[in-house]
Amino acid sequence: MNLKQRLNQAEVLLAPGVYDAFSALIAEQAGFEALYLSGASIAYTLLGRSDIGLTTASEVAHTLAHITDRVRVPVIVDADTGFGNALNTQRTVRDFERAGAAMIQLEDQTFPKRCGHLDGKGVVPVTEMEGKLRAALDARHSSETLILARTDAVAVEGFEAALERAERYLACGVDALFIEAVRTPEQMHIACQQFAQRVPMLANMVEGGKTPVQSADVLGQRGYKIVIFPGGTARAVAHTLQGYYASLHQHQTTGPWQNQMLDFDGLNAVIGTPELLAQGQRYAS
Repeated sequence: MNLKQRLNQAEVLLAPGVYDAFSALIAEQAGFEALYLSGASIAYTLLGRSDIGLTTASEVAHTLAHITDRVRVPVIVDADTGFGNALNTQRTVRDFERAGAAMIQLEDQTFPKRCGHLDGKGVVPVTEMEGKLRAALDARHSSETLILARTDAVAVEGFEAALERAERYLACGVDALFIEAVRTPEQMHIACQQFAQRVPMLANMVEGGKTPVQSADVLGQRGYKIVIFPGGTARAVAHTLQGYYASLHQHQTTGPWQNQMLDFDGLNAVIGTPELLAQGQRYAS
């Protein structure tokens, strides 16, 4: 089942954040039906830097290609601002579609962008974003590659302006909408009342961010169709690594930590080493 078909079902779709093929594989094994490739998490893990527009389109496309080569579930990918103007956006869409994206997210921030839950953002004029979205829709080779329009206007122009922008973006023909960093459950309700019957709506859950964190079930009842927890993966991994490295530094061995980690065979089982070696034997002379 592709993502377009899945979004026609009634049940809300929960997509966890991933940042490389390893995290994507483990998420797929956990049973998720779709994944979200977070631009912020690529910045965190690939660069060890903040989500302030330092990641390049080629780095995201490269990461995406590794993920879609390893997993079979649909991947929603964060394309930030399209990495430039409308023509840059077209190249980004073509590159990400070729790399296997099921849905490509584009936002109306100025470039360089920053995390939607950081202060100090700016947004481009509505007409500029409309041009980018039309360019994105024209660039894709297949209508099954979905375009998700995100607005960050809540923090810059206010909630009503964000709704107006979302209405304009929907009129461009996008496949889904994402109003970033809404502040209250009431704003969630208003947004879903206006849009949810016409187009899939995405809710972004950021631990410690601007939007109240709620479960996918609750958000689905509000009217959201897609729920992402994009950065929770990197935050969980960071917390685990802090504990692991502190223990190794203190004890000079992994012994005290072994009940919290996989052993050699356990990790190989996760990544499919026995199956890969067996496959290789088919080509042995």
